[in-house]
Amino acid sequence: MKSNFDVAIVGAGPYGLSTAAHLRKIPGLNTRVFGETMSFWERHMPAGMLLRSPWSASHIADPKDELTLDAYVAARGNHLPTPIPLERFVDYGRWFQQKVAPDLDPRRIRMIEESNGGFKLTTADGEEFAARRVVVACGIAPFARRPAKFEGLPPSLVSHAVDRSDLSVFDGKRVLVVGGGQSALESGALLHEAGANVEIVMRKPELRWLKWRAALLRIKVVGRILYSPRDVGPAGISQLVARPDLFRLLPRSMQDKMGRRAILPAGAVWLQDRLKDVKIRTGRFVKTAVPVAGRVKVGLDDGTESLYDHVVCGTGYQIDIARYGFLSKGLLDGIETVNGYPNLRKGLETSVEQLHFLGAPAAWSFGPVARFVSGTYYCVDAVARKIASSN
Repeated sequence: MKSNFDVAIVGAGPYGLSTAAHLRKIPGLNTRVFGETMSFWERHMPAGMLLRSPWSASHIADPKDELTLDAYVAARGNHLPTPIPLERFVDYGRWFQQKVAPDLDPRRIRMIEESNGGFKLTTADGEEFAARRVVVACGIAPFARRPAKFEGLPPSLVSHAVDRSDLSVFDGKRVLVVGGGQSALESGALLHEAGANVEIVMRKPELRWLKWRAALLRIKVVGRILYSPRDVGPAGISQLVARPDLFRLLPRSMQDKMGRRAILPAGAVWLQDRLKDVKIRTGRFVKTAVPVAGRVKVGLDDGTESLYDHVVCGTGYQIDIARYGFLSKGLLDGIETVNGYPNLRKGLETSVEQLHFLGAPAAWSFGPVARFVSGTYYCVDAVARKIASSN
């Protein structure tokens, strides 16, 4: 093996970069970051997207809170509008990376396996590294959930919202978007603006807009009481899920209930005007999907059928760490999981000692805040404290 590291960080999105910022403040700790900077955001989010999260919940955490969006704007010397455009958030991530991990290794990790009391990491081009500890912060692209009705249909007919960044290819096409959350709704708006003839179908009987939050936050004292700056979940629940150490003390059934409530499908209010000319069918679901002469015939539960050039699934994600593909079978067998999530303990460590998971895979153990950028404030600090105490 070429090199040995105390900690290998796999992933260079907000969680991986935040981890690098925290760990490189620990004296004597040798770290290495693998992955392409902000690749999920750049390659798997549609061009023209705006972040639903407000300014206060879009900072990437660093130990001294010196690398905030405000610092980025000051350094770049130009205005950053809100909602924050995707391309500017990606640029913020790159700026952050240059500050905390200028020596980042952009190669993809092909395999992680246990070796000699630590781990062996193999890159896509075959180089091997040894690390005493590994932090996995690889995002959610492999977990895209597609309804079973679309299994077997080719990518030319059906895709997930994470599969394409350029939606201009659908200009003049008839496109069905499935889902009722922010991803589906914003995909519908962007497709419409790209010239597609769009329809949206969602199972929920009513489309939810996040309008109460904006109204309550205008009453500053009330807003601060009801909503955490982490901005995950509705009024009241927001404050609890922002404190995972308290959230974890709740009975499991209550954690699950609040976790679901915190991430119910809903759209930002600024999408309403952009969707006013888009047909949205609520209380309906796809029952059949059949390819017909280069198109897809979709049948809904009410018996109606229509032909579309393409279907976009804005149907969320189903976490299953086995789908990362780079964890060896032996390593996977040693990780205690619950419905695909790793069961994490203090410091977001798995049942395999010195192996940590960040981001959405940590949500079952530490609550829904782990799914969002704002979760870097708690989750990465917890990992750093664990590693520092063990160093």
